Amino acid sequence: ESAEGSIWEALSFASHYKLDNLVAIFDINRLGQSEAAPLEHDMDVYRKRVEAFGFHTMVVDGHSVEEILKALEEAKSVKNKPCALICKTYKGHGSSDVADKLDFHGKALNSLSDKILAEIKGKMHGAEEQPRPKINDDAPQIVDKPVAFKSALEYEQGKMIATRVAYGDALVKLGEASDKVVVLDADTKNSTYALKFKNAFPGRYIECFIAEQNMVGVSLGCGARNRTIPFCSTFATFFTRAMDQIRMAAVSQSQLNMVGSHCGVSIGEDGPSQMALEDIAAFRAIPNLVYFYPSDAVSACRAVELAANYKNMTFIRTSRPATPVIYANDETFEIGKAKIVKESAEDKVLVIGAGITLDSAMKAHSSLQGKGTNIRVMDPFTIKPLDKEAVLKHAKECGGRVVTVEDHYPEGGIGEAVAAVLSNADFITKHKMLAVREIPRSGPPAVLLDMFGISANKVEDAVMDLIE
Repeated sequence: ESAEGSIWEALSFASHYKLDNLVAIFDINRLGQSEAAPLEHDMDVYRKRVEAFGFHTMVVDGHSVEEILKALEEAKSVKNKPCALICKTYKGHGSSDVADKLDFHGKALNSLSDKILAEIKGKMHGAEEQPRPKINDDAPQIVDKPVAFKSALEYEQGKMIATRVAYGDALVKLGEASDKVVVLDADTKNSTYALKFKNAFPGRYIECFIAEQNMVGVSLGCGARNRTIPFCSTFATFFTRAMDQIRMAAVSQSQLNMVGSHCGVSIGEDGPSQMALEDIAAFRAIPNLVYFYPSDAVSACRAVELAANYKNMTFIRTSRPATPVIYANDETFEIGKAKIVKESAEDKVLVIGAGITLDSAMKAHSSLQGKGTNIRVMDPFTIKPLDKEAVLKHAKECGGRVVTVEDHYPEGGIGEAVAAVLSNADFITKHKMLAVREIPRSGPPAVLLDMFGISANKVEDAVMDLIE
């Protein structure tokens, strides 16, 4: 495992913050799964590498309890830097049949079992006593109660505010409501607006620098046993670097709140390397994860508040461009419940958009209404879980005609989530999916929205195609 980059991200982080209460233990057993590890038992190289990362480093015999205890005692006296034990071990130690031999990784011992167990037991002394250390459970009790903003939101409807800015506002309100809230960021705090929380509560902000795998790991540690409510943020596309940690966090049923900004082509001039266009697909596949996609400042704040009270994992997708405040400050939101923002009895097509594309849908609504055509506009709020009942109800009321528009690739996005719901409809449906269908380029946001088929004009065209 020490070949993984995330290990060295963690070593760098621990050294930077002079974590002298940390002891990292490396089990250097020479063998990998299919062949020897690159450095095998070159303990001096391991030692020098870890020392280069600022650790007080001790090489020990990993099979000697006495040496390990002595090293741990030494670690207690080290100040202003973390410690590391580099333990030389042998895979299968204790049995001459398997020790330091390949081809036993992950395999049952089968016919060798009895012989090996007898060999190991023959080396044990006083095992029948089974000593157990006394557990000193002095950790403070956790008072698990809902967290809610103490003060009302004060946004003005129609005002242009980016959801990423509202995320920063919401963090400050949460921080005022609970001292359990901690925030982490990967050197993008002035773009994600986590900076607002840092300025308000510097003691509860952790800068993780450009090391997203480690940021997720630290966040998971902060949230362990529900001792804090952690939020970690960076550009949405950079979370893909930490997908292994995120996937395993779900397997462990961990608490983790992630916020990804700068999604889609709407970020404009920063270009495709910064444009998250795969994140909905990736995070929809994570078990027990709630995927929020707020479309204005009010819904962004409520998404943060709901995430703080959700006991598994959440992802909030925030946008770079400013969009109009749609909702009243006291509007209530629920996980898995969509909002209908434009509706009439004459609606011909249901248009579903989120974030910047809800704005495209709203503009298309105004334009089409002026031409005598009414459409219904839905804000899903959460893409996972999707409000299936609302999709089917409003699709049916609009004659089965549906347009989805998203700032994301078509694979695994909003359109496919809606298509899965429509596949179970007991009425005939016609569905047009507007999405980014090629690798984008740098340019002004409005130009890119139109170029890649998700602008208000493209929504209008899709609506008219369905009607005609």
